Amino acid sequence: MPAIFFTKSSKSEEFNKMQTPRTEFAQAIRAVATERGLDASVILETIKQAIIAAYKRDARELGDEVDEFEFDVEIDPSSGEAKVFSFPIDKPEEKKDVTPPGFGRIAAQTAKQVIHQKIREAEKGVIMDEFSGRVGSLISGIILRFEGPDVRIDLGRTEGIMPASERVPNERLNSSQRLTFLLKDINETLKGKLIVLSRADSEFVKKLFAREVPEIASGSVEIKAIAREAGIRTKMAVASNQSGVDPVGSCVGQKGVRVQAVTNELGGERVDIIPFTEDISELIKASLAPAESMTVKLNKDEKIAVVSAPEEQLSLAIGREGQNARLAAKLTGWRIEVKEAVVEKAVKTKKEKDEETKEPENLEVKKVKPEKS
Repeated sequence: MPAIFFTKSSKSEEFNKMQTPRTEFAQAIRAVATERGLDASVILETIKQAIIAAYKRDARELGDEVDEFEFDVEIDPSSGEAKVFSFPIDKPEEKKDVTPPGFGRIAAQTAKQVIHQKIREAEKGVIMDEFSGRVGSLISGIILRFEGPDVRIDLGRTEGIMPASERVPNERLNSSQRLTFLLKDINETLKGKLIVLSRADSEFVKKLFAREVPEIASGSVEIKAIAREAGIRTKMAVASNQSGVDPVGSCVGQKGVRVQAVTNELGGERVDIIPFTEDISELIKASLAPAESMTVKLNKDEKIAVVSAPEEQLSLAIGREGQNARLAAKLTGWRIEVKEAVVEKAVKTKKEKDEETKEPENLEVKKVKPEKS
């Protein structure tokens, strides 16, 4: 298959020529470019490719050899009339006009179909380029339909998909429901680019806090670590980069209004916010909240933390089905083993016990006579 190419400068120059005469053809090109939000030179090249495709199809039907030649198209800026030129590969100086009589009428329908297809592809490309710059940010959408466990989302100019792996397990969704999503990625598929959305990713929680907490958006407060079991609980460690700013208080907000806004968006998911510290022992203690009065022993070689908690705090430290300890391990990056603290009791020797039980010996009993009154 021969190469078909147009240099950027030649496309721009040709379109610039078309801008001068205010003909129906030139105005149509500009109207489509404005309406679709496309570059006019992209539309012009699409028309050229459509004309070449139509010419080659007709030439093959007539038995002409086209695979050994390259082709170029010149479009009259006034009338829109096109002329097809061919030349041997790598020999553009031998270019000659091969436009057949009545070619415009014959190729018009085919060219029109290709033009529409190319314009749709170019339009989708423009939309995807726009969304590519928003990967990792929040986006609003409406639930369009359910495709098995996946959810199709209407994003306005295009659609996205929330796979089952990115859904919150216990979250109930309804058609036409408007929600906020994390634009997680744009994947290449056989059918083109696909926008992947998420509500289960930990990054979703971070972006929600950045939206609700100005200190995070400005960089005064930083989310150092986060661990999440979507739909159930999230633990987040925050630190201040500016003196005088309380990182936990900033995230919680006055009367808890900020953290409550995030919790509402998460469908009631619990969010624990703790202060970040470089002291691993203190960080592990804080991450096991609401349990208190714990001691931590670290095995730095194996990165294991053994936590001793009082009997009354043991269930709080472990959490339901081990959830609290599990999230704390994800948050800190350490393996955490929680055990009951041993209360040391005074142990009496055998001799002391014997002396306590021994009967008193050689005790003198004195009789005291009552005094006469």
